[in-house]
Amino acid sequence: MPTLRILFTRLRVEEKLLREAAKKQNIPCELMNVSDIWYGEKPFCGTDDVVLARCVSHNQNEAVAQILESQGIRVVNPSSVMAVCGNKLTTSIALAKAGIGQPKFRTAFSPEAAVEALEELGYPAVCKPVSGSWGRLLAKINDREAAEAVFEHKSMLGAIHNTFYIQEYIEKGDYDVRAFVVSGDPICAITRKSAHWITNTARGGAASNLPLDDEIRSVLRSVHSAIGGEFLAVDLFRKEGEWLVNEVNDGGEFRNSIEPTGTDIPAAVVRAAWERRPSR
Repeated sequence: MPTLRILFTRLRVEEKLLREAAKKQNIPCELMNVSDIWYGEKPFCGTDDVVLARCVSHNQNEAVAQILESQGIRVVNPSSVMAVCGNKLTTSIALAKAGIGQPKFRTAFSPEAAVEALEELGYPAVCKPVSGSWGRLLAKINDREAAEAVFEHKSMLGAIHNTFYIQEYIEKGDYDVRAFVVSGDPICAITRKSAHWITNTARGGAASNLPLDDEIRSVLRSVHSAIGGEFLAVDLFRKEGEWLVNEVNDGGEFRNSIEPTGTDIPAAVVRAAWERRPSR
């Protein structure tokens, strides 16, 4: 029997909600911890199954997706989408190629070049790890002395931190927006408000419903056209009357967005994944 298999490394509220949503829709579903599975020449599931990959670690998520896809298994989101969303520089390049508005960004590969890039971009600016979530290891840099210190410290953190991704700081007020796109259809959005410049709900940002108008729907559809995927969480800023795309996530958390929007996000995600199962 075809089955929806939800892969995880840490069983969060989201994965439990996805399982419940599948049960309500009479979709055969199984939660599977990737740490309990080994991977070889043959797939651990049937080729008529569909896999919803929800590992916390982006690297593990993408690796599992690549293995399963090589064995003929459908994975949501595909590894190609994970590869774009899992690297902020790659995301920025994809958005730029599609002509989608985003904060200005610079990239450098040494602390010295990063300082010069930031000087050209202008202060304040934000330095981000190219891979990461939950607003971790972000640094708002206000002057050259701070830039020199931040980049020196990052250079000691390992290879991934030696790609310096620098983004224009947007004066967005006390909120930004997290919007959800399922199979190319924008389904809901929240504002995230905080007195801190980092507004992630994982960091205490307060969520409120944001009705979707034609403008924001158009931006979100453009993002989906540029990146693809069955489930995207898109972070946006409003600057001078224009929506700018800050980040795009392929496995975003959504538990704090269900109540304020009144949208059954897990039901939509499960339905989109199940519709991707191979036809026989």
